Amino acid sequence: MRGIDTQTKKIREQVFEEVARAAYSTGDVSHELEEIPYKITPSDVPLYRESIWRERAIASERVRLAMGLSLRPLDRPVHITEGFAESNISEKYYEPPLMQVIPSACDMCEDNKIEVSNMCHGCVAHPCMEVCPKEAISMVDGHAFVDQDKCIKCGKCIAICPYHAIIKKIRPCAEACGINAIESDEHGRAKINDEKCVSCGQCMASCPFGAIADKSQIFQMIRAIQHGDEVIAEIAPAFEGQFGADVTPAQVIAALKECGFKDVHEVALGADIGAVSEAHHYVKEVVNGDLPFLLTSCCPAWSMLAKKYFPDIIDSVSQELTPMVATARSIKKKYPNSKVVFIGPCAAKKLEASRRTVRSDVDFVITFEELNAIFKAKNIDFSKYDKGRSMHEATGAGRGYAVAGGVISAIEQCIEEYYPGTEVQTEHCEGLAECKKMLLLAKAGKKDGCMIEGMGCPGGCVAGVGTILPINKAKLAVAKTVKESTTKLPAKDLLEIELP
Repeated sequence: MRGIDTQTKKIREQVFEEVARAAYSTGDVSHELEEIPYKITPSDVPLYRESIWRERAIASERVRLAMGLSLRPLDRPVHITEGFAESNISEKYYEPPLMQVIPSACDMCEDNKIEVSNMCHGCVAHPCMEVCPKEAISMVDGHAFVDQDKCIKCGKCIAICPYHAIIKKIRPCAEACGINAIESDEHGRAKINDEKCVSCGQCMASCPFGAIADKSQIFQMIRAIQHGDEVIAEIAPAFEGQFGADVTPAQVIAALKECGFKDVHEVALGADIGAVSEAHHYVKEVVNGDLPFLLTSCCPAWSMLAKKYFPDIIDSVSQELTPMVATARSIKKKYPNSKVVFIGPCAAKKLEASRRTVRSDVDFVITFEELNAIFKAKNIDFSKYDKGRSMHEATGAGRGYAVAGGVISAIEQCIEEYYPGTEVQTEHCEGLAECKKMLLLAKAGKKDGCMIEGMGCPGGCVAGVGTILPINKAKLAVAKTVKESTTKLPAKDLLEIELP
């Protein structure tokens, strides 16, 4: 549903905007936060649900998550701002689980159930009955009926029905999850199995009730700016086109500085560093036979999938810094007392930044969606800024990381440039289900000699759950900036770099 201006998207955006506005405020912040549910539902007429009380209860939970707090317990009364003091600090990191189901918002969708719809004509042939291997289908009141106790969900009846009257009910969130991490609680509500989840956020993007949400750091980040901290942004290459078709990088930079950021740098710089490093790594380790294959590491959902589900091939996951971390470390060399904010399309990056080894480099992670809410809270008008690119730190190869296949393409081009004549075998996969299949093949020895790129989101970073633009338009925007980049490939010795 990304790229469509749905009601659930509008609610989410409004909550982020109001939390951002409260964070910039110099007044009674806790009181402003408590008021937000009443701004979402301002009268005694419900806008989205059957009652104003349910709407406000759900909005209250969204406010807490937007502040980086956990959901309230169901067995005792808790104010929206309980824990506010502990959260009103710039050192607040995400506490897993990142993805959370808001109980009062979940519609308890039926899952994995085959059912006959009102399209059934009660035909004489009743082929659905004939093909059912468990005799689970009978005729009741002139229509086919499925006995759920006998049904094994084989789908033969669905395939044979001439009227397409038999359907399989699947939870949208469960269908979007490529690793079966969505389960049910005792009440039939969706529940995320945190042992399986890799925080890609596809469930959140697919729920039509807006019942799944992730935690945010926009409140803490803005408070750091308000407290006078030197806050510097690093922005992922997928940002092209996200804030308007005519909005240029120079205008985005100007808007960020008006919001209080001291400086802005391209994460594509870190992508260039990673492409160079992994090109050398592939030739030295895989071509020479020390490793059977090499897995790229820039997508945290992909690398978490490999480490969680295939621990015996963990040595094949590249140890190179992700573009986010490589860029942050470059920034910290120039600005050692700064706080670095990664702005990107990805929810999983929020947990990557919380890892003990990354915390000193990346202080905050926010998405394009969250940044757009900050722009609205600050009444940003892009038309008043000069147009232009104004970003010249990275190459076309690094900027191409934003699209599925772009990582492997950049590394392959680097190998061809640095090691002419070297045979390069590459593979790439998108979406967790396909990524899992690829890892199974690699583990079985079917991908020896390969450099393998995995992207948790189908389409790559431009399809991340924190994006605004429809995926096809985002791909075109990235392709345009890659084509227009003055430098196509990073230099072979680009391993240590000083920011301009």
